[in-house]
Order: sequence, then structure tokens, then C-alpha cells
Amino acid sequence: MATRRPPPAWRLPQGVNAPLWEYLNTPRLAAEEDAYFADHPLFDADAEALHGRFRTPGRLVDLGCGAGRHAIQFASRGFDVVAIDLARPMLEVVGRKAEEAGTRLLTIQANLCDLGCLPSGSFDYALSMFSTLGMIRGRDARRRALGEAARVLRPRGRLALHAHNVWLNLRDSQGRKWLLRQALRLFGGGDEFGDRRMIYRGIPGMEVHLYRWGELRRELARAGFRVDEAIPLDEVTAAPIPNPGRFPSLRAGGWLVFASRMGT
Repeated sequence: MATRRPPPAWRLPQGVNAPLWEYLNTPRLAAEEDAYFADHPLFDADAEALHGRFRTPGRLVDLGCGAGRHAIQFASRGFDVVAIDLARPMLEVVGRKAEEAGTRLLTIQANLCDLGCLPSGSFDYALSMFSTLGMIRGRDARRRALGEAARVLRPRGRLALHAHNVWLNLRDSQGRKWLLRQALRLFGGGDEFGDRRMIYRGIPGMEVHLYRWGELRRELARAGFRVDEAIPLDEVTAAPIPNPGRFPSLRAGGWLVFASRMGT
């Protein structure tokens, strides 16, 4: 099935640019999702971390569920799951897989920057895995997405989030050159330090925002979250880095963060 042409920029949803719109609306990518990421080390690492910490069944919202790898597993464990994605092809895959697995969950097509379809304080758990937050374009849009995640959680409800570390680019010459250009842009008045462009699954111009740890912590606090635990992950194996107390902000490839919504 051919992908529809993207609408003009002014009609794109908040947090979405033309390459991301193409990604969201390409059925091939949804159909190939499980095979493409088979045996990806982060998929095993984040699943183990999530299921070890979110043990008591409750209401869970998967924000950017993709092909539903977490949503379906939690639904099979008795959680009341709402799976949200802006990509209709992904949600179709989730629905089919849930039916085949004999599990029940609700799928909703929605923009993570505007979850008006969900009432406030209605979930015990929220997920934002595999750098979903980083794929949202623009600082204001990412802040809105974190704010919406906080809004739909009950007080002391828990968020699990994955983000990539911008300093992983120090490890190769191409990455260091990119960091230098980013630094020059920052000192020149630019405010989007950390946006890296790439060709992703055949789509040119895709971007992901790579975080500094201090930046990520501040953005979570701004949205109303308290960080309970941050697991610095190895870039290649996705295992927790050894000696995590030794310069984790520079050594980690990314983080799994568990945070609680503040308030009573």
C-alpha cells in the first residue's frame, strides 16, 4: 500500500514533521516492526525492568505503543491497558496481535501532545519506551507530551521512560563532529541542542532528540515528576553499565527512568 503524501507543514500535528509523518503512515513499517527488531537487546532489557517494577495490576497507558510489545504483555498479566499511537498502521497490528493472543486492550489513535481523549488522573502506570519522547519534534511539543503523561496519571502514579544520551556521540569521530556543530549552534542562540538527523528504516530526514541527563531530569520535574530510579544503559548491550556511579552521564548510551507523579 502506498504512503499518502504528507500535508503542508502548517497542517501537520504538533510534534510531527514531514519525515515523521511518513514514518507514522507507512504500513510496511508496522508490518515489519517485530521482525525488524527481533533480538534487539533493548527490547529484552526494558521488558525485564518494567515487569520487575510494575507488578501489581492496574490501569496502564502505553504512550507510543508501536506494535504493542509491552501493551500486549501487560494486558496478558491482568493490567487494564490503553495502547496509544499516532500511527494507525501500528494500532491495526496491535489489535490483530491482541486478538491472536486472546488478550483485551483498548487502542486509541491520538497525538501524545494532546490526550484530551483521556480523563485526568485515570492511570496507575504510563510507559514511554524506545525513545518515543525523543521522536517528538520540538522542545515545546515534548514538554506538552510529558505534561499530558503527568495529567493522565493519578498522584503517585508511575511513569517508565527511555531516552538516548547525547554524549554517546563522543565515541566516534563523526559523532564528535556533530557535537561540535551542535555546540556552535547552541552558543549561536539555537535552542534545540541534541536533535540528530538520520535515515531510519529507509526514511531520510528522521530526527531523534538525544538528551543530556540534567536536561531530562529538569524536564521531568517541570512536568510534575519525581525521579525514583534512573538506570544508565550500555549503548550496545542495553545492560546496566558497570560501575554506574562513575561518570554515568557521559558513559551511558541512554537511560531507563522510573518516575512518580508528584501531588496528593
